[in-house]
Amino acid sequence: MSLENPQSSVVLLSGGLDSATLLAKLVAEKRRVLALGVNYGQRHSREIDAARALAAHYGVEYRLADLRAVSAFFGKNSLTDASVPVYEGAYDEAGMKTTVVPARNLLLISLATSWAIAEKCDTVAYAAHGGDHAIYPDCREEFAEKLDAVVRVSDWHPVRLERPFVGMNKAEIVALGARLGVPFALTWSCYNGGERHCGRCSTCVERAAAFREAGVPDPTVYAA
Repeated sequence: MSLENPQSSVVLLSGGLDSATLLAKLVAEKRRVLALGVNYGQRHSREIDAARALAAHYGVEYRLADLRAVSAFFGKNSLTDASVPVYEGAYDEAGMKTTVVPARNLLLISLATSWAIAEKCDTVAYAAHGGDHAIYPDCREEFAEKLDAVVRVSDWHPVRLERPFVGMNKAEIVALGARLGVPFALTWSCYNGGERHCGRCSTCVERAAAFREAGVPDPTVYAA
């Protein structure tokens, strides 16, 4: 790999802690990075603003795909259906299942792969992590391994799927992000999507716990 032809990647950038840390990692590796955001009808679309801010901070190209029209096919879940309440408190299996958007990562990675092929990038990177999220089928290593095999043969131009955080928990990702200088104050996690993190929903609880466990100061302003 020469300096004239550095490795290049399309990163799925949601605007959260995990994808922000992944973006920082790729930039630190001096890659050419393209950042893809997706509006799939999520109630916490506030994260899109966070993704834009992160892309601007790192000086990478950011594009937003508008997939709101497909949200009608996602069934009942708390991310895209306003009739399903956002789960509060620490995550448990029942609560996590309410946040499952069927095959969301499959859809998003497929779109990122199209862009990566068009731009002749080497990889698509997404920030699925281990931690307590084994309940999410499209965050498991088995899913990533099989999808990687499909991505590699989806075009004449070979693309690989990167998922460097699948063996890490969220506290470990926060610790890595701190070492990389991630501007955590720009990131967004809350599923309620207000002006401030609610501090009550499961993803806010998880966010706060990750900073505590990592021993990293939490810059987040919580409403509660």
